[in-house]
Amino acid sequence: MKASNTQLALAVAAALASTSAFAQSDTEQLQQQLDALQKEVDSLKTSSGFNLEFGGRVQLDYNYFDGAYNADNDGAGGSDFFPRRIRTYVESEHGNWDHKLLLEFSEGTAEIVLARVRYAFDNGLKVKAGKIREDMSLNALTSSKHINTIERSTLANTFSPFFRWGISAYQYFKDSGLRYAVGVYKNDAFGASGHDENDKLTLAVTGRLTWSSAAPGDVIHLGAWHSYRDMGGNDLSARFARGEVRETNVRLVDYAVGGETAALDSMSQSGLEFAYQANAFTLEAEYASRYLDTVDSSNELDGERFDGFHVSASYFLGGEQRRYKAGSALFVQPKGIKDAWELVARVSQMNASSKQQGTDVTTYTLGTSYYLSSDIKFMGNLIYSDVDGAGASTLVGDEDSGMGISARMQYLF
Repeated sequence: MKASNTQLALAVAAALASTSAFAQSDTEQLQQQLDALQKEVDSLKTSSGFNLEFGGRVQLDYNYFDGAYNADNDGAGGSDFFPRRIRTYVESEHGNWDHKLLLEFSEGTAEIVLARVRYAFDNGLKVKAGKIREDMSLNALTSSKHINTIERSTLANTFSPFFRWGISAYQYFKDSGLRYAVGVYKNDAFGASGHDENDKLTLAVTGRLTWSSAAPGDVIHLGAWHSYRDMGGNDLSARFARGEVRETNVRLVDYAVGGETAALDSMSQSGLEFAYQANAFTLEAEYASRYLDTVDSSNELDGERFDGFHVSASYFLGGEQRRYKAGSALFVQPKGIKDAWELVARVSQMNASSKQQGTDVTTYTLGTSYYLSSDIKFMGNLIYSDVDGAGASTLVGDEDSGMGISARMQYLF
């Protein structure tokens, strides 16, 4: 991209140089210099020491929902068609250094999703800094272009802060199958502003440890993670997750409905991961819990624990296999996949209720994906959720269940 802009500038300069304002000899000399400079640009563009890569994704979604998902409208059917993600990235490598910038666009705005610089030591240790993904939850860490359901599990959406400014280090040991990751991040997630009442920076410390035995079509993955987050006296956001349908009027997982939000000194989160792959079949399961430490120790939510789980299974009808990346401890879609069908089923649950408030939500998802190629994928999901808990009637009235249908067209470039 930069080379094209430079080439255009050179062409303009050459055109100006060819006017009568210059003598013929001066024009020829300038043209020779421009030609030499263009060769340098072309050489730079193809040089392994200046390796730039551009790409991105477009995800267009359709949602239909009723019942509890649209309780504000007496459970009537609602629908929407919208761009779920329009992202573009640029990344480069230079020796042991690499960088990546990922931008997301919507109507009239652009957001930096990821902006990292990374250094790889010769012993395999990697350190990265910038706006990076916190290393927690197998489902949350799986890129949106590789997930096999249109939306991630309620667990992932509840517990993961996704991308935050910070620094982290990680390392994979091939001989033992162990991998660790630890990071320190600015905690401006879950209702925290990133500062306390004295305008002091508040931080989160997150670590993840995994073990894997991985060969093509034969994977066992075990993992555990923990995150301690300084909330700085801010209120924990009320709505944890939507219930795995994006554009609904009601977010079903809400710990404060029927009561009040809680101001927290800190919050701790922990999770366990398991995955098993046998050829075309992949099974994933996670459990996670959240512990609240309120500013007011007499608050009924002080010491409260919310937890959730999900179990999912996927199968490729043509025998294709998801690839396991041991260095990152996650799955991605099969390489070079074409004209392939994948089936998936998932059950997830999030308990966000206490004695006086909050909801518990159980969600069931059936889905299929058709991979026209590794760049073009069509997805369809059928989602059903049950809503319970002390605050359920306040949130959804008599609509204690909801149905959703989601569809997606994904294009990678």
